[in-house]
Amino acid sequence: MRSGLFYLDFTVRDYECDMQGIVNNAVYQNYLEHARHEYLKGAGFEFSELILRGINLVVVRAELDYKRSLRSGDRFQVQVRLERASKLRFAFLQEIFRLPERKLILKAKVVGTVLNADGKPQLLDEMVSLLDDSVLGL
Repeated sequence: MRSGLFYLDFTVRDYECDMQGIVNNAVYQNYLEHARHEYLKGAGFEFSELILRGINLVVVRAELDYKRSLRSGDRFQVQVRLERASKLRFAFLQEIFRLPERKLILKAKVVGTVLNADGKPQLLDEMVSLLDDSVLGL
């Protein structure tokens, strides 16, 4: 991570494409989710440990703006930046770029929250700390 951004590189696999020969629109959400999970794991969040504590990170909203299409074999990068969306919500601002020319493929805003063992939203201290660090660009 640098400048508050996390980067993860991918290559499109044949089976991710539809009959038109382009990545199916639903597959982009898999790319975005995988990048978010890797970002959080790199920040010290272990999903299995959270589950044992009765804590769930959940998506409550996803906005995706498709700009261009990816095709089988394309190399691309998913970028992740985290920001606070409200008192109890956070947002992942994500972009996908085709490599090496860095053409913008997709922009997304994925909003989430943390549900405690009672199913009520709350922000964990670890998430607040991560949000504070992202504001500072750490």
